[in-house]
Amino acid sequence: MTVAFQNTMKIKNNIFEHLPDRIAGLGVLAENLWWSWRPQARMVFKALDRQAWKESGHNPDKMLRELSPDILRAAARDPDYLRRYDEVMGLFRDYMSRSDISLLNGALSPGETTLAYFSAEYGLHRSLPFYAGGLGFLAGDFVKECSDLNIPMVAVGFMYPKGYLLQRIREDGWQEQLDEPLEQEAAAISRVLNDDGTQFIIPVPRIEPPIYTAVWQIAVGTNTIYLMDTDIDQNDPWNRSISARLYTGDLEQRLRQEIVLGIGGAEVLERLGIRNRLIHLNEGHAAFALMERIRDGMLAGHTFEEALDRVRATTVFTTHTPVSAGHDVFPFHLMEKYFHAYWSELGLDRDRFFNLGLHPLNPQEGFNMTVLALKTSAYHNAVSQRHAQVARSMWHCLWPDRSEAAVPIDAITNGVHVPTWVEPKFGMLFDRHLGDEWVAKHDDPIVWEAVEKIPDKELWQLHYWMKIKLLDAIRARCRLRWVKDRTSPSIVMAGGAMLDPSILTIGFARRFATYKRADLILYDLPRLQRLLNDRWRPIQLIFAGKAHPADDPGKRILQNIINACRNPEMAGRVAFVEDYGEQTAQYLVHGVDLWLNTPLPPMEASGTSGMKAALNGVPQLSILDGWWIEGYNRKNGWAFGDRVVEGDRDGADARAIYDLLEKEIIPTYYRMSDDGCPRDWVRVMKEAIRSNAARFSARRMVKEYLQRYYVDALANSTSHASTSS
Repeated sequence: MTVAFQNTMKIKNNIFEHLPDRIAGLGVLAENLWWSWRPQARMVFKALDRQAWKESGHNPDKMLRELSPDILRAAARDPDYLRRYDEVMGLFRDYMSRSDISLLNGALSPGETTLAYFSAEYGLHRSLPFYAGGLGFLAGDFVKECSDLNIPMVAVGFMYPKGYLLQRIREDGWQEQLDEPLEQEAAAISRVLNDDGTQFIIPVPRIEPPIYTAVWQIAVGTNTIYLMDTDIDQNDPWNRSISARLYTGDLEQRLRQEIVLGIGGAEVLERLGIRNRLIHLNEGHAAFALMERIRDGMLAGHTFEEALDRVRATTVFTTHTPVSAGHDVFPFHLMEKYFHAYWSELGLDRDRFFNLGLHPLNPQEGFNMTVLALKTSAYHNAVSQRHAQVARSMWHCLWPDRSEAAVPIDAITNGVHVPTWVEPKFGMLFDRHLGDEWVAKHDDPIVWEAVEKIPDKELWQLHYWMKIKLLDAIRARCRLRWVKDRTSPSIVMAGGAMLDPSILTIGFARRFATYKRADLILYDLPRLQRLLNDRWRPIQLIFAGKAHPADDPGKRILQNIINACRNPEMAGRVAFVEDYGEQTAQYLVHGVDLWLNTPLPPMEASGTSGMKAALNGVPQLSILDGWWIEGYNRKNGWAFGDRVVEGDRDGADARAIYDLLEKEIIPTYYRMSDDGCPRDWVRVMKEAIRSNAARFSARRMVKEYLQRYYVDALANSTSHASTSS
């Protein structure tokens, strides 16, 4: 596949033929997302033209297409720019040519692919809107970290031409979702091509009527994500829309998406000649890929049970969903419509096939994709210690002969890709005080002990600068909305035009599902108003997030927050930032003073936004659920909700938030030393970094998967291969 990828890059880079020869490497660099987590690489684009960089949405692919040839020619003659360019291109070449795979203990041969990773969404960069929330960013961080660790892998997902949704808030505060078609030719994504230069297209195996999918690719460091696209001429309109949008609300179309993702994705890898040794499912959306692997085993001469054993022994399944309604279940009549020809290929009848997806306690509800994934994989994990307890309770019925504690669902707590989420100036601060190799060793807790050596005032001044940067970005969005869309003044005010950097700023940015309780802090408005309007020690709130297009209760919560933002009694100190995405997330986790997290326990599987905030010195105010149970040490933030509350617990949790704010958080923030530095607050900031950065890094997470699952699964793969031979 290497040659095909190089050919594709060459064809696409024809659009960059206007680049002077001396800096022609910019075209290659723009097409690999490695630049997105390397500040030096971003600067080599930004240095060409800062305004063009900003207007492109920090998208070098788009910027290079639109940049004046005069600017490019000037850069090619500028010794200072060329020095920077040569340094970055040298780093890129060294990174891409690494051959060390020592982490795999010799389990792989050179050039062999370890892992095929399947996910319905990937959060990589704002120019590639293939994500809805935390699941996608987790997947994107996972692929990046595998590249940094030089673990050879391939990822499979969807290229959603319409993305997830472009959020706009109406005058009445209701969320509207608009289409924002992906600019495929102005992003770091390329068509996979046949030898004759036509796009690579396959039919999804054994599905009638036939569904065809074209394939795109994204280079993420040394690894590749393959994305499927059904919006092609070979499909009728109903089939063309399968991949149009992430998480469609139409149940049949959702089933067809998962067929294309799983069965189609497995077939894509087969047709491309990518022989992976094991498969990792990020949630159950792609579990049909395991059925296709079983079918391939049977075509090679194995029985169904033999093929199932081989697939199970080389499959990892990660569940992220502690909410029962979050697991995909499809009616039997739809399953029969699309799989009546498929199950005979597996040597199964209707009942045996359906049994693979039957929930033992609710067999009548339909075909459950999580049940299928659990039954056809040997390695299962939840994404935090608490979530593992919940998952073992949820799925105990699949192992009725075991105690609940012995249900084989382990915990590998999520982590975040540190180079992506650390603010570049914070990275420079770490360079000065943690040593030059802190990035290479960032999963070692010892590295972060040196955070204590950072001068308090230096850390505080940098954080304050990041808060000003956040508020400037919010005001710029308000201004653009006012000028471009002629929106109402109340929407502009609600967007944060009146925020003040001198005030304790609390951030909340999540998907607006009801169980996340985004409006919990609004529970007692008079009490909140007193905090917002305090003459000497006020607070302000920044909200961001999207409700699913079909989630009206979530939209009502969002509307409630918008109305609070527009209420004059809130003093302009509550804001909602529209169209939350990767760029907004970066600003928020870097710039707020305190991160708020309020889900209804035990419904938080893990959460990662708080980890990103902590990495940048932003403490948490969070309910004890998900990752915070493991992260909280009584010195690195604040926690509530550890007591069992019968019935509706909203009132008790809201009062706990207000009490912590009034008695501990606000006094600590505003307690200034003579030099204007809140040293007690900075102490909490330092502890948030020191205690959480290594422990909740994607590097630690990927190494855990490697050590606990991948090495064993690779050994199983080798054992099965030798048995076959």
